[in-house]
Amino acid sequence: MTSPVPTHLVMGFLGTGKTTLLRHLLANKPEHERWAILVNEFGEVGIDGALLTEQGAMIKEVPGGCLCCVSGLPFQIGLNALLHKAKPDRLFIEPSGLGHPSQILQTLTAEHYQTVLQLAATFCVVDPRQWADNRYQEHETYQDQLALADVLVINKADLSTPEQIASLETAINNGLFAEQDSQQCVSVSQGQLDPKWLHAQHNHERKAATPQAHANNEARPLIASPEPRLSQAQPWRRYSNLGQDHYSVGWRFLSELCFDLPKVEAFCRSLKVARLKAVLPTQDGWWAFNQVGEQLSVYRLAPQKEGRFELIDLEPLPAQRLQKQLLATLS
Repeated sequence: MTSPVPTHLVMGFLGTGKTTLLRHLLANKPEHERWAILVNEFGEVGIDGALLTEQGAMIKEVPGGCLCCVSGLPFQIGLNALLHKAKPDRLFIEPSGLGHPSQILQTLTAEHYQTVLQLAATFCVVDPRQWADNRYQEHETYQDQLALADVLVINKADLSTPEQIASLETAINNGLFAEQDSQQCVSVSQGQLDPKWLHAQHNHERKAATPQAHANNEARPLIASPEPRLSQAQPWRRYSNLGQDHYSVGWRFLSELCFDLPKVEAFCRSLKVARLKAVLPTQDGWWAFNQVGEQLSVYRLAPQKEGRFELIDLEPLPAQRLQKQLLATLS
């Protein structure tokens, strides 16, 4: 009889470094194990999957909203397909940074998954600089992501002040997030979590304070329409999304297009948005762009099927102007 697959939920608000943490874990994966990742993104243009593809795991993306807001059905369809195809030894689920984890945990512990999945340690990646901002501390989803984690990963410790880290650690030690028992806590930089933490114990008694935080959000269709094909006649398409007080605008690009790397980097640095992610073909190969606030990371990436660019912010995004500026970075 096949053993249930250890399954980890990797939570965290926008820009805390969930994908970076998963890249690090994958880079240290035991060679004999098969790992799989189900990725959910708030924006309509999925990018996290592309950032993880070269790390040796099978990836399944569910873009265009939060898993918690779709009655669990598209989530289950994607999950079942991934389990059937990958037959993993270990599974990771990365919800949208704006997603509430309660529905996901309820699905994973449903009766028909009890012999298939074993809910293992849950993680929440936290940026101490966000915790220092009252807008985050008062956000219901943010609070419950912290409360439902077995391990709180204080990430970007190298970019935070000692006072910011101490404030977050004090909140953790005082049991502000979880009343049932003390949570484990680890500080890392650049998502470099020791894989030994995957064996931390999961507490099934953890409860969210506001499990229905997204209950009034409009559900997406049961089965999403396939993405339209890109072609020489239409080499790019634009998408947008609105929910959880955030706005997104994104683009897909034909892989044959070529962007000017310095121009793209300058364009990214000129933007003042909450979140920016992109994978683009340039005259110097494929590159990934990952920006939180004013901090931009740019690194090489394996060739992808198409280019993608995504922006998320608390304010409405001027899509037409941004599109004109982005297209101006083409070679």
